[in-house]
This record gives sequence, C-alpha cells and structure tokens, in this order.
Amino acid sequence: MQAQTVHHYMRSEEKHVMEATGKHIFINICKIPLLLLFLYMFICSLDILSSAFQLAGGKVAGGIFKDNAVLSNPVAGLVVGILVTVLVQSSSTSTSIVVSLVSSGLLDVGSAIPIIMGSNIGTSVTNTIVALMQAGEREEFKRAFAGATVHDCFNWLSVLVLLPLEAITGMMRLMSEAIVESFNIVTGEKGPELLKVITEPFTKRIIQIQKNASFVPSENSTVLTTSLHMNAEKCTHLFVETRLSDLAVGLILLVCSLLVLCTCLLLLVKLLNSLLQGQVAKAIQKVINTDFPFPFSWLTGYLAILIGAGMTFVVQSSSVFTSAITPLIGIGVISIERAYPLTLGSNIGTTTTAILAGLASPGDKLAAAFQVALCHFIFNILGILLWYPVPHTRLPIRMACFLGERTAKYRWFAVLYLILCFLLLPSFVFALSMAGWQILMGICVPVVAVLLCIVILNRLQSHKPHLLPRWLQTWDHLPLWMHSLKPMDSIITRATLCCREAQTRDQSRTSPEDLTDYEEEKNHAPLAQNGSCLIYDHETETGAVFDSMNGKCSRL
Repeated sequence: MQAQTVHHYMRSEEKHVMEATGKHIFINICKIPLLLLFLYMFICSLDILSSAFQLAGGKVAGGIFKDNAVLSNPVAGLVVGILVTVLVQSSSTSTSIVVSLVSSGLLDVGSAIPIIMGSNIGTSVTNTIVALMQAGEREEFKRAFAGATVHDCFNWLSVLVLLPLEAITGMMRLMSEAIVESFNIVTGEKGPELLKVITEPFTKRIIQIQKNASFVPSENSTVLTTSLHMNAEKCTHLFVETRLSDLAVGLILLVCSLLVLCTCLLLLVKLLNSLLQGQVAKAIQKVINTDFPFPFSWLTGYLAILIGAGMTFVVQSSSVFTSAITPLIGIGVISIERAYPLTLGSNIGTTTTAILAGLASPGDKLAAAFQVALCHFIFNILGILLWYPVPHTRLPIRMACFLGERTAKYRWFAVLYLILCFLLLPSFVFALSMAGWQILMGICVPVVAVLLCIVILNRLQSHKPHLLPRWLQTWDHLPLWMHSLKPMDSIITRATLCCREAQTRDQSRTSPEDLTDYEEEKNHAPLAQNGSCLIYDHETETGAVFDSMNGKCSRL
C-alpha cells in the first residue's frame, strides 16, 4: 500500500514537472514574437532617428563640409568628421556627403580621408549610448560598456597611428588610386538594401526624404534640398500636409524616436534576460565563445570578423549591428573577446555600402567616388592589421575592460566619457588646429608624451616595480585627486544628496501640516535638520545616508 502511495506521488510530481516545463516552454515561445517585434521597432527607430538627424542637422553638416579651407587641415577634417557623424548619427550619411563633395570637385580625395576617419569614430557613439540603458545592474553595465567602448578604442587607436602616417606619406590615397587605375570599373546597379525592404513599409508612413537629396548647399541657394513638401502628391508620410519646417519635423522625430529606441531596448534586455537563462544561455555561450580545436584556434577570430562583416552587410548599418550585440555582451552571452572581432567585421561590412554606392555613380564621377569608398575600406583593414593579428597588440580589449571597470565603480563616468570623447575633446582639438600648426603641436605633443609616460609607468608599477625608483613605484605621494576618481565621486555624491534633500524639503513644505510638524521638530530637536550624514566605504565603493532623526540608514 505504501509502495503504491509513493508511486502515485512520484507520478503526480512528474506530471506537475511536465506541466510546469510545458508552460515554461509555451511562455518562452510566446516571447519570441515579442522579441522580434521589439527588435523590429528598435531598428525602425534607428532608421527614423537617422532621418531626424538629417532633417535637423543636414544643412549644418553640408555647410561645414563645404568649407574646404577648413578641411584642408587633416586634424580639422578628422574633428569635423567626428562631430558631423555624431550629429547625423550615421557614418553612411556623412560618407555620402563626402562622396558627393569629391564627385562635384568641391573636395579632393586627400582632404576627404581624415573626414572618413572621423566618421568611423563618430558612428561608435550609438552603441555607447545603448550601453547606458543597462546601468541598472552593475555587472551587466560593466560588460556592456566595455563591449561598446571596444569599438571606440579601436577607432581612436587606428586614427592616432594612421592619420599622421597618411598626412606624411599619403599612403591610403596612393593605394586607392592605384587600385582604381588598375581595374576597368564600370557603373552598375545600386547594391541591395535588404534591411530597407523590411523597415520601409513602416518608416515610409512616418517620414520620407528625397533619395537624390543633397546635403551640400548650392551657391545660389541656402535651402536644404530635402524638403518634405517636394513631390507631395507622391508622398504618403505623416508630415506630408504639415507646414512645419524641416528643422521642426526633425526635432519632433528626434524626441519620439529616442523614446521608442530606449523603450524597445529596455524591453529587449528584459526579454533576453528571461529567455537566455539556464541551459539555453549556457548552450549559446558555448557555441558563440568556443574556439576551433588546436592548432586552428586562431582561425575563430577571423571567422567572427567575416560573420560581423556579413551581418553588417545584410542590415546595411554597423550601428544597428553593434547596438544589437551590446545587450548580449551585457547579459554575458557574448564575451568581449568574441565581440571584438565581430565589431571589427562590422567596420568592414559598413564600407561595402559606400563601395556599392560608388560603383553606382555616373561615369564621370565614378573614379573619385570609388576611391573615397576604397580609402574607408583600406583604413579599416590597416586598423585590423595593427590591432588584431598579434594577441599582445589587442590593446582595445584591455582599454575597454579598464573603462568598464571604472564605469562599474563610478556610473557617472560613462556620461563624462561620452561628453569628453565625442564633444569636448574634438572641439578643443579643432580650436587648436584652427589656431595654427605651431600651437596645435606645441600643446598636443607634450600632452601625448606625458600620457605615454604615465601609461608606461603604470605598466611598470604593475609588473616590474623593482625597475623604478622607490618614489615612482606608487602614486601615493601625489594628491589623491591626481590618481583617483574618489574625490570627484565624493563631490558628485554630495551634490546628489543635497539635491535629494532639497527636493524632499520642498515637498514637505507644500503641506501646511507638514510645515507645522517640521517647525515643531526644529524647535524640539535643533540638531535634527543637520542630522543627515553621508557614509562612504572606499573599499566596497558604496555609500549610504544615515538619518539621526529616525536612526535609519538608506543605501545609495
């Protein structure tokens, strides 16, 4: 009898387990269409965001690019490429502007190359912003920010080496010119825009921009030719009947697309976290992050480069591809060691769009347009040869991991990094370059030399401190603010605390009853209003607020 009871109990437990498993599988299957929907909306929002930036900033971008006197300076050209690509959020857009300028004779190929380099840097800001959406979880934020900034570090390091080399030797210009002359290139059809086939049915109902629109103001016109009202009878988008200017429509779309992008991204991360758990996550991690067996393990990274290039060619956007893998890096599905070659591949894949566009140019403009596109391709290939084949030269991975660790400790550092690297530093260098080569070199060369010395000393302090004098083995003899972010973190924490206290005080004074209670507490406990104090633990990098009035301690 007891055996039958146990058997019946085991069968009922198995039945419950099977029902729970079936329910779990059913729920996960239902989540997949939601995941695809959010991914589709995410990609559409990126497309609309690009159109919004073109409408809001296209005329400004075209005007900047047209100033050939400025762009003859390689450093100024680089900074303009960064700022304009950040402005329009699309390296394809800024590259197409450069191609049109070269084709029209307003810009020579040599001046266009630094702008192409700058566009490579500017396009990496998108996935860095995407990483900020995972700031809620410290470890996820650390991985996501490192995975996003590995793209930035690669582009910056490549520019630091190749821009001076190009300015001195003209290497990329000569290589691309030789390739163009060695092939009998004929015009062809424009390459397939596979992603547009999927997204256009939705995005065309929101906004349409003329395909032959020029972002370069003509000599006799100051109006951007991407007018929303041209050929209105052929357009069916949302703003076709509106009297709003391009700038107003661009700003409206900018706000709306950013809201949709952030919402879809947060929901994507949540869904991916719920789907990629347990055995599924382990299986995906094993497949993506596993190397080929020895002695062919070195081929794995190059296969990842090809996959990244192919995927970017399919979606026709490196920003979309790198932004899509950033959440996967954050939740730990893709390691940064595997994300690095995928990102390098996306850099190559995005150049195919410009090459196909160049091949589709008219015969009289084909050579110059194709040469500029080839310069973009050669720049990325040379960057990969510099920073990937030898494991010890993969500095972008180590730099990105360092940035990820800093960001995990001090989350405000991510915003500071974005502002510094994509706005303040380029603007400062641009101002110096406009002041003249003597001033630029007189300031930048000592700064770069000091930074190199600091990097070398840090490496020696970590690995071979015995080679250094005793006073150089650590930075402890310097003031704390010169070798640590803790003083700045304390200032920001206190400022945040003061803002919270001010907000709480304002809220409490809105009610007369609360104001009376506050005055009574002030009279009976004169020290209570100063009873809140900040507690900060430097070892665990955590803070708390202690309120002596009620004896409670709340963690920041």
